[in-house]
Amino acid sequence: MADQRVENEMKELFSGFSKLDRKDRLHRLVKMGALTAKDVEFLNQGSPLSTDLAEKFIENVIGYYQMPLGVVANMVIDGRAYAIPMSVEETSIVAAASKTAKWIRERGTLTTEVVGNTVIGQIQIAKVKNWDLLESVFEFRKKEWIDLVNSDVAKGLVARGGGVQSLSLRQLDRPDGELMGVLHVYVDACDAMGANVVNQICEFLKPEIEVATGEEVTMCILSNLVDSKVTKAKLVIRDVDPEMGEKIAEGSLFAQLDPYRATTNNKGVLNGIDPILLATGNDWRAVEAGVHAYAARDGQYRSITRWTWNGTELVGEFEAPICVGIVGGVTRLHPTAKMALRMLGVESANHLSRICAAVGLVQNLGALKALTSVGIIEGHMKLHISNLTMGAGATEAETPILQKRLEEILRLTRRISLNNAIDVLKEMRQSNVHNLASHK
Repeated sequence: MADQRVENEMKELFSGFSKLDRKDRLHRLVKMGALTAKDVEFLNQGSPLSTDLAEKFIENVIGYYQMPLGVVANMVIDGRAYAIPMSVEETSIVAAASKTAKWIRERGTLTTEVVGNTVIGQIQIAKVKNWDLLESVFEFRKKEWIDLVNSDVAKGLVARGGGVQSLSLRQLDRPDGELMGVLHVYVDACDAMGANVVNQICEFLKPEIEVATGEEVTMCILSNLVDSKVTKAKLVIRDVDPEMGEKIAEGSLFAQLDPYRATTNNKGVLNGIDPILLATGNDWRAVEAGVHAYAARDGQYRSITRWTWNGTELVGEFEAPICVGIVGGVTRLHPTAKMALRMLGVESANHLSRICAAVGLVQNLGALKALTSVGIIEGHMKLHISNLTMGAGATEAETPILQKRLEEILRLTRRISLNNAIDVLKEMRQSNVHNLASHK
């Protein structure tokens, strides 16, 4: 009942959100509890950051590159309403996600889950001298190695309910006819993304393995293909126009069968995921690598979403690894990342990964709906008009007139470019000069 009351309050506060000026948007976000007065002060100051902080992140610092930070409205995931922070430069992403989320809020349900709880570390033996001996020693010693790691380098994880859960041994055929051995270390990293701790665990095991097996360990590194921890989202939307439902399902089939289409489809899904990762200080490159590898796990690159139309309901499903963290690194050092996590109210790394999956699925639906109805150009370019206006060099007074003229061109021709904006602005200025001269 409380969740429903909160959802209704947020629905009311998000009503007309995109039409408000920035001051009123911030006021509403404070009212719904997504931001504090201190957050607003920070944002109003332009989110100032000392270069001393940047020096702690990377080398050779010269400054910051700022990205727009927006909020997706109307999102309800697992029965809970959210204000979703997104850091992104592409014009249509926040608008499309908010519009689609409103449609879902009114007609559908969006649920999520995480299956599995471990990330993967890899220990490579490039050229195995005696596979039978390696395999037998591994089977005999693996329980001992797990206990050893968990009592030493991973004891902090164990104290939080995580640690090394299991080990496995894989055999890979080399092109020179010899065998490569790969030990997989499965680690529950709790609320961390896990890269540093997994690498430390693998390095810790290296001398133990070498002494016990007589083999030489070549490399220790985590894997970003985490098929042992997969995030899922499911969207069921009712009262969909049958023609639209059928077209979206056909568009989804296209992305299942054709890797050229699947690549663009998955980029669209990541349009919803990457901006959240960036806003919360997470490693979006690692997530992207894992998603793309998972999309090709059966030997052909495919869509990470699937849409079906059963005649009455449109059902969408997302499935891919999304390994994120809410402790350590940038997530706890960068003030904007900390604010974004507070906005989301995330309770665990899994919670954040479920939010990302849900928004990615919603973003995908918005794109498919546009592609199978008005087309991608009309909606995307209409939002892009403000960028074209600035690019053409319009003044504040000229901007609304130029935007209106560009919208008319787009409606008539279904395409628009910076050259159109420059030409129209030139005509406007020449007309103004002519009018001034005639009045004299």
